[in-house]
Amino acid sequence: MAIRSIAALPIILPFEVLGPRPLFAGKPRETVPTLLVRVETEEGIVGWGEAFSHAAWAPTATALTEVVAPLALGRDETAIEALALEIQKTLHLFGRSGPITYALSGLEIALWDIAGKAAGKPLHALLGGARHDRLPAYASLPRYSDPRAVARVSAAAVARGYRAVKLHETGVEQTSAARAAVGRDIALMLDTNCPWSVPQALEMAARLRPFDLHWIEEPVWPPEDHAGLARVRHGGGIRTAAGENAASPAECAAMIAAGAVDFIQPSVTKIGGVAAWAEVARHARAQGVAVVPHSPYFGPGFLATLHLCATLPEQVWVERMDFDLPVDPFGAATVPREGWLAVPQGPGLGLDPDPEIIARHRAA
Repeated sequence: MAIRSIAALPIILPFEVLGPRPLFAGKPRETVPTLLVRVETEEGIVGWGEAFSHAAWAPTATALTEVVAPLALGRDETAIEALALEIQKTLHLFGRSGPITYALSGLEIALWDIAGKAAGKPLHALLGGARHDRLPAYASLPRYSDPRAVARVSAAAVARGYRAVKLHETGVEQTSAARAAVGRDIALMLDTNCPWSVPQALEMAARLRPFDLHWIEEPVWPPEDHAGLARVRHGGGIRTAAGENAASPAECAAMIAAGAVDFIQPSVTKIGGVAAWAEVARHARAQGVAVVPHSPYFGPGFLATLHLCATLPEQVWVERMDFDLPVDPFGAATVPREGWLAVPQGPGLGLDPDPEIIARHRAA
């Protein structure tokens, strides 16, 4: 048994939001890029993965096809963890994060999809079995900046059944507007995306405490400043969350050892794939740190996240970006119903993307 082909298939999908268009590099975002990874074995089994990319899909696609794929072609697709480790060791001199690690993550997810299909079992069965057949989702809002828009969209998320809402804002006005709009019974989180020094983060935490935040996410620049984040955690009076920018399970373990987080947030499309995510979860739970995934995507990485979270004893919140996709390659599988997500039960990840949508929306 061996890997016959590996392909990067970037698709560019339109999306809709209830507020103003979020910005990237000062321009309104009109599309959601998703980098699919298609792997086929010599026996004709096709697996699907997803490599983290967003606007930077082209470097990751090149890393996959030109650097990662040549090391995996012809290799035994069943030796997933051994192959992933070998590739990491071979390519470590290019860095332990960024496009190469993202590409490897997408390949690894696809190999797990193949393993499940070959066994006729869902991914969660290969990982020890599911404890849950559905998981609660929280609405992860894009950054709107305008407090009125933040309030309107936050209230709309609650009206759609979400019992938790995460903002991507950095201001007191926006946080206050959201809390007033959703009430005190809804969990409210704030993802600031690493904007502040430690003294600034402590000052902001004091100003944000009245809004009863469930957590404050990545309040410190740079994200590698685990000691600084620990200072905010212990002195700010708000629980902290981080981990989406961690490059490996070892970096997540260092963050936990520093006492930096109450919630660790591994991202399956960034950290090395399924086995790496599961390693983070095992270590975090042993240390008494909650696992809440980073999953602002709509492809195989999101499906893999559902399988992984389903294996945990506790029901964890799954991040769902508050976008609507008029064209969705996985149909309703990534869409919450009344704030809940169904865990896929089919072999592997549970379903494949619609080939017609891939053909119609594939990037040139």
